[in-house]
Amino acid sequence: MDNIGLIGTASIVVSGLTIAIGSIGPALGEGRAVAQALSALAQQPDEANTIIRTLFVGMALVESTAIYCFVVTLILIFANPFWNYVITN
Repeated sequence: MDNIGLIGTASIVVSGLTIAIGSIGPALGEGRAVAQALSALAQQPDEANTIIRTLFVGMALVESTAIYCFVVTLILIFANPFWNYVITN
């Protein structure tokens, strides 16, 4: 296998692992956050506005981790910096 094929294979494998592992953590975190928020709403229904607002901010922060992994995956597949190095040498 030549260098271009090796870089292409490594990019696809690493990007697949990045999106697979990088999406498991946020999914588990969001599920736990929703469960805890529902539990808090059941115990203190008067504080629903504060709990829901805090929940949405926390979920946005958790989801940003998955978005960063998605961006890294797109960079590895479509804008890999090693392509230019391999092609020119």
